[in-house]
Amino acid sequence: MRMLPRLSLLGALVLSAMGASMSSPAMADDSLYRQFGGKVGLEHVIDDFYDRMLDDPRTKSYFDGVSIPHLEKLLNQQLCALMGGPCVYTGRSMKRSHEGLGIDHAAFEAGVDALKQAMEKNHIPADAQQKLLEKIAPMAHDIEDHQ
Repeated sequence: MRMLPRLSLLGALVLSAMGASMSSPAMADDSLYRQFGGKVGLEHVIDDFYDRMLDDPRTKSYFDGVSIPHLEKLLNQQLCALMGGPCVYTGRSMKRSHEGLGIDHAAFEAGVDALKQAMEKNHIPADAQQKLLEKIAPMAHDIEDHQ
């Protein structure tokens, strides 16, 4: 059984934008994390994100045999840390997680669309959505298959 999805966008739809460390400094700016509603708000966005990814014919096959609760936990850690929240990401790099999975640009964009819809559904302010998307954009290079 695979333990990581073929498309964890964030699962993305981030590490390349932050370098090697995903830990939050003690004095990190957590304003983006707070705009998402903290732990509970972020969990709602991620739940909706995965629901959309699993329902979308462009992305659902990437999750066959994958533990969605495990992915949700890792994505919560990753986005929380990325947004300055009190979390440390314990997963692998995006490049390593997606190596050889054949994720094309269309699949990555489907993930971005799912994230946008999940943020809209959960009433995340437009400026906060944009800030997160800007942090995620550099991940495309590590997630997409460039063969």
